Amino acid sequence: MPPVERWNPPFCGDIDMRIDGEGNWSYMGSPIGRPALVKLFASVLRKDPDRYVLVTPVERVGIAVADVPFLAVEMAVDGEGETRKLAFRTNVDDLVEVGPDHPLRFDLDEAGGLRPYLLVRGGLWARLTRALTYDLVELGEERPDGEGSEGFGIFAAGTFYPMPRGVAV
Repeated sequence: MPPVERWNPPFCGDIDMRIDGEGNWSYMGSPIGRPALVKLFASVLRKDPDRYVLVTPVERVGIAVADVPFLAVEMAVDGEGETRKLAFRTNVDDLVEVGPDHPLRFDLDEAGGLRPYLLVRGGLWARLTRALTYDLVELGEERPDGEGSEGFGIFAAGTFYPMPRGVAV
């Protein structure tokens, strides 16, 4: 990947590029249909404190992102319990193994449903597809939460990632 975190060119304004809630990229309202072009743009995507930007050594431009820039579309599971390893492939072919540098997080959508996310790199997250959400929940287990009750979540790479209580899947 290009070292986008080290580049600090001037901000040149926003462009009419958008990543929708399903991970689809568009420019000026037209879908970007070439996967290789989407992967190229994704390789120079960065999350600045106030916006998502495409960055090169000479310019930085803002783009709109509806939720997060990527979708996790495939999951590999190795092992069980605390030693389980989880790896994901994103819609732009990033391969990411859950661990300290790539944690899971669980949010709720507007209807109170579970929305799992995986940190891909540099503040860029991938939302798991609905099918992967079901697969992940199937791997979940109860665990004492330290407050005298049970918490539901998933172990990966020695870390327990709790899911919010009372959510719909």
